[in-house]
Amino acid sequence: MAIQFNHTIVPARDALSAATFLAEILGRDPPRRFGPFWMVSLDNGVTLDFQDSDEAMPIEHYAFLVSEAEFDAIFARIQARSLPYWADPMHTRERQINRNDGGRGLYWNDPNGHYLEIITRPYGSG
Repeated sequence: MAIQFNHTIVPARDALSAATFLAEILGRDPPRRFGPFWMVSLDNGVTLDFQDSDEAMPIEHYAFLVSEAEFDAIFARIQARSLPYWADPMHTRERQINRNDGGRGLYWNDPNGHYLEIITRPYGSG
């Protein structure tokens, strides 16, 4: 069997709220419950498993490779919610998108401060 990424745990102050936020922005099905987790499924079989945590919140980064049409739809949902977004992970190019590797990309934060990113071309592919 090939080695494949299957899931990761995403710490959150309110797991259901954070999972719902991501699912709505990405246009995914609503999160589903599995044990202590709220799972958001992606097309390649990977899940992001949100878990409630009262501990110090580490800030994580989650990047999603999307099609041009998906980028447009996700970007429209970000703008409809008036969410801040940036062209870079350092948050210096506010309200801009990047054109890295001949594609498009942007960053925004979830309610817990995690860095979320969408890109239409993998880095290094251009």
